[in-house]
Amino acid sequence: MEKRNIIGRIARGYSDTSLILRILIGMVVGAALGLLVPTASFLSLPGTLFVSALKAIAPVLVFVLVISSLANGQTKFDQRFGFVIFEYLFSTFLAAMTAVAFSFLFPVSMALKDAAQADTVPSGIGEVLENLLVGMFTNPIGAVTSGNYISILFWSVVFGILMKKVAGNGTKDLFTDLSEILSRTVKGIINLAPFGIMGLMFQSVSTTGLSIFRDYGMLILLLVGTMLTVALVINPLIVFAILRRNPYPLIFRCIRESGITAFFTRSSAANIPVNMRLCERLGLDKDVYSVSIPLGATINMDGAAVVITIMTLATVRTLGISIDIASAILLSILSTLAACGTSGVAGGSLLLIPMACSLFGIPADIAMQVVGVGFIISVIQDSMETALNSSGDVIFTATAEYRHWKKTGKSLPTFLGGDTKLDI
Repeated sequence: MEKRNIIGRIARGYSDTSLILRILIGMVVGAALGLLVPTASFLSLPGTLFVSALKAIAPVLVFVLVISSLANGQTKFDQRFGFVIFEYLFSTFLAAMTAVAFSFLFPVSMALKDAAQADTVPSGIGEVLENLLVGMFTNPIGAVTSGNYISILFWSVVFGILMKKVAGNGTKDLFTDLSEILSRTVKGIINLAPFGIMGLMFQSVSTTGLSIFRDYGMLILLLVGTMLTVALVINPLIVFAILRRNPYPLIFRCIRESGITAFFTRSSAANIPVNMRLCERLGLDKDVYSVSIPLGATINMDGAAVVITIMTLATVRTLGISIDIASAILLSILSTLAACGTSGVAGGSLLLIPMACSLFGIPADIAMQVVGVGFIISVIQDSMETALNSSGDVIFTATAEYRHWKKTGKSLPTFLGGDTKLDI
């Protein structure tokens, strides 16, 4: 009996400790173990299990949650939802333009040697958009099992709207209960995040060490610097322009509670449950965020736009191709559209680089060498990219919601200078 009490106290102490503090401890422990015992491969298992659990539960959660929200929701989509989509696309375009500016200010080139291999590489923006449309109409059960979020969103919206009209209260209550069960399951998985992140940190450090900074340092600095500028300057400016409030309390909270987890999972799709839970604590409307968050994992791709643009312009410079401002702006538009077709999995943006390179007549074999460089630095590039993408999903969903609060006379949350108290 006493043993069980001790275990219970330890479990309560663990749960009562700040999740961010636990994650930071996991990061430090994982990095230290990666340097001290890099051959102890079993230490990466918690990270693998953590990511696998999130990826397994996320499609089912999104499917059930969207259906439940639409079937039981008392309101229809209003200007908030359309405004979120506008924010997603506008911020992605600004991210691409920022990448162009940084590429001109801090030009870098690459040593191209080894070509990467890929089964399917889009040949143009038309094929990217075609793949998106075709992907919508896949079998809904297959979409859930394969994590095809475009199809999941499409079918869950269809089922949810029809269920609201024809289903009885018993069916609606069933989906409400399933939604609550899945949400609690996700909460339990996230509570174990420190162990998962420890394993992911160990895997990264033990596999790549610090040599990656030496071989591709300038390219990494350019990518990271641009993404940090988007995260800490461009996105806050967008939020400030909309809300007329200090944006950084919202920005830092989303980076802390969404971006850090996304950095290690390296998958916007896997981070959907984390973002859903954060939106709930921010007091957002479930009818809106249950759709806008999974949609953001598909079309809100600031980091992907940065990667596609910078890697393409670095290739252009390496080959000595001259480029004018008009071509750079055209590249930004292409990168924005291409980024919307990026899959929400690790490395999803890299296979769209050849399509962007084709704008300047760069051969596919050279472009695929650039993809190879991308995979080499992906432990940093893809982690930063996903953190920027996923945290932005919550930032812009919250901004649209709080804009609606202002227009309807509701006070903003206290951390934005209002009177509404939230679970901070």
